[in-house]
Amino acid sequence: MTVAEALRAAAALGLDRLDAQILLLHTLQRAQHDRAWLLAHDTDEVPEPVLASFQADCVRRVAGEPVAYLVGEKEFHGLPFQVDARVLVPRPDTETLVDWALDVLQDVAVPRIVDLGTGSGAIALALAHARPDARITAVDASAPALDVARANAARLGLGNVQFQRGDWLDGLDGPFELIVSNPPYIANDDPHLPALRHEPRSALASGPDGLDDIRRIVTQAPARLAAGGWLLLEHGWNQAAAVRALLVGADLQRPISRSDLAGIERCSGAQRAPG
Repeated sequence: MTVAEALRAAAALGLDRLDAQILLLHTLQRAQHDRAWLLAHDTDEVPEPVLASFQADCVRRVAGEPVAYLVGEKEFHGLPFQVDARVLVPRPDTETLVDWALDVLQDVAVPRIVDLGTGSGAIALALAHARPDARITAVDASAPALDVARANAARLGLGNVQFQRGDWLDGLDGPFELIVSNPPYIANDDPHLPALRHEPRSALASGPDGLDDIRRIVTQAPARLAAGGWLLLEHGWNQAAAVRALLVGADLQRPISRSDLAGIERCSGAQRAPG
């Protein structure tokens, strides 16, 4: 079977063309962005062992397994992260949160940061890469997730992050110039959850309205923030107003939301009063 025939067979299974191209490049041990190579070599024969592996991956993808798990990697904020079923796949939307964090820290020397629910370490390590002067603590309740995050830190050569197992801010005193988190925020009965069944449910769902974990973080955060410090949270597409109300209720100042590239209010945050 040729490259073109293999891709047509994947399409016949119902696979998205881009997913099929990424999976075929992976099995051919070529870079994921080298899709032009596939076009230039569309009449090349795919070796039988490679074809068998590719077809098996296609079946798994059609069954809903994320491409990132199948290839073992996902780019986030310009960095390659190793991921598997122990952690949530980093989403491009979360880069909005990282960019905002860098904005609020631009005038802060040697900022103290805590990333809650770090998962693969994507947020903490993106911040560590951009701000090598920062002192960062990355927290997760899952020991397997922390293993993934530590491996990513070692692979990326980012040593200014301390990893700690914990339950949100319990056991952390601060003060921090920034508390940042992409916590679970999907309602327990959300109809989209079955489509995400391959990812850890504990990193996705949070109570009847999806806000249980955000409420805990907002309640805990003010006592751990330095004067003028920020709490920044990612949340669902329709939760911005509710999260801002929680921030106001915690006596945090300047509650505001920031939109992603699609114009959706994806993150909300507020500041402890300066001085």
